[in-house]
Amino acid sequence: MNILYLATHLDVGGISSYIFTLAKGMKKRSHRVYVASAGGRMLSRFESEGVGCIIIPIRTKSEASPKLVLSWFRLLPELKRLGIDILHANSRVTQVLAAWLNKYTGIPYISTCHGFFRNSFHRRLFPCWGKKVIAISSAVERHLLNDFHLSGDRVEFIPHGVQLTGESCADDLTKTAAKGRFRKFGLGDGPVVGIVARLSPVKGHRYLIEAMAEVLKQIPEAQLLIAGEGSLKTDLVCLAQELGIIQNVIFLPNVDNTQMVLEAIDVFVLPSLNEGLGLGLMEAMACGLPVVGSRVGGIEDLIQHNTNGILVEPKDSVGLAEAILGLLKNAEKRKSLGLQAREFINRNFSLKDMLDKTEKVYNQCKKPS
Repeated sequence: MNILYLATHLDVGGISSYIFTLAKGMKKRSHRVYVASAGGRMLSRFESEGVGCIIIPIRTKSEASPKLVLSWFRLLPELKRLGIDILHANSRVTQVLAAWLNKYTGIPYISTCHGFFRNSFHRRLFPCWGKKVIAISSAVERHLLNDFHLSGDRVEFIPHGVQLTGESCADDLTKTAAKGRFRKFGLGDGPVVGIVARLSPVKGHRYLIEAMAEVLKQIPEAQLLIAGEGSLKTDLVCLAQELGIIQNVIFLPNVDNTQMVLEAIDVFVLPSLNEGLGLGLMEAMACGLPVVGSRVGGIEDLIQHNTNGILVEPKDSVGLAEAILGLLKNAEKRKSLGLQAREFINRNFSLKDMLDKTEKVYNQCKKPS
């Protein structure tokens, strides 16, 4: 099968990681795989896996942008030349592009919904969902069924699969070595609270920084490691300065090796205000880290309170601080929750299941030979 993934960009982030996981997995299953996008930091990773990359001028958030027309013209001859059997869109903009391509060529397309959409007039008038719609969490599935009234046989719940590493990040020797590697970033010997997510208001970083100010009153040597980039960085730095804790907060840009960052963390926190699933949280759990997350969206699919992690209400800095302190002061609880988190991911979010179910959707949707 010849598969073309559509993305607005290949910058570091959840959607790019999702496409990379699928593209790499499908290629190993002997499918011919291509990605059309405006490029980005992860482009070289796709190329190194032998994935065909087509550059199109689609770096836009507007479905009415003329960039979609230019991208349509760029892709039309490529679809025929490569013999594409299925298109896989991953955002509203690429859904619209896929619908246009489908209308002209008849090539079927599907889409993956990575989060939540506004039920706008334009969305209702031009839904552009595709033949099948993949929901990455049960919360997103409910959103599609209840808010957009898609039929149950059209929506497929297929969460992002995670490949477990051989060793747990919670291992003391691994963590000591990782902290050593991070000393150049200003990381000291104290316990590390961490988050890996784009610096966007929806991820709730400000509440984590406010919580950290309370944590430091009881554990002055604690540190907060924030890995990611985004428009909110200046505001977050200013907040840490205002609270007088900037010396205990380390900001890292996007990193290609998430595993290395997770190895340096003692407690992982994702205080999102809304979340489709939370790939960073899944990776932390797969590494055996104790995790704290907001009681929202797909996070509730992952964290079972006080069994494999801790849930707090969104925007609750006090609750976050209490959860973090409870874990930093209790090594046995950290270890127990981390082990349960790793087992939960292994049992419920395997990479093989993701590939099997997605491949089945492709076979259901492609035209008969």
